Amino acid sequence: MNPLLSLLKSALIVLAAAGSLRAAEPASSAMTPPKLEKATFGAGCFWGVEYQYAKIPGVQSAVCGYAGGKTDFPTYEEICAKGTGHAEVIEVTFDPAKVTYRTLVEYFFKMHDPTQVNRQGPDIGDQYRSVIFTHSPEQQKIAEDVKVGLALAKVFSRPIATQIGKAPKFWKAEEYHQKYYQLRGKKPYCHLVPFAEEK
Repeated sequence: MNPLLSLLKSALIVLAAAGSLRAAEPASSAMTPPKLEKATFGAGCFWGVEYQYAKIPGVQSAVCGYAGGKTDFPTYEEICAKGTGHAEVIEVTFDPAKVTYRTLVEYFFKMHDPTQVNRQGPDIGDQYRSVIFTHSPEQQKIAEDVKVGLALAKVFSRPIATQIGKAPKFWKAEEYHQKYYQLRGKKPYCHLVPFAEEK
């Protein structure tokens, strides 16, 4: 075979192989895991908050825990004794490509009464306070914008008591608190605005 033709044939084979690799790139990038973010909310008893957030499309997980107190490794008994300053919260892991942080914040204000101070319904104590712990300046701004917007629109007849601040250390609650209602076949008693219809 002519050496020039042989060289051209080899070059075409290399280019074809390179094209195949490039063609395969979008498929491999489609397999890249989504970039997930965290959000932390306290809206009364964490059983009901976890139950509701877990149903939102785009939420990967909702974990019950404690945050905002002064002691490490707090227990449920210590929280109930009101000596640690922690709030019952949930840590939400979500895909921002499927659900926005603003949507999560707006839902937070719909699912509980944010005007109640250190309580939610029949649950009384600072561990049940309404609080949003933010994980970035962007989250802080969104949470504050939503709160101010609701106040200006006079959506609630009383002032919004929700505290907004930088996320402190999150302590996961004991296992028997996780998925409490789902595992017992029950529904929340004070978080009455479901994201999806109950079945």
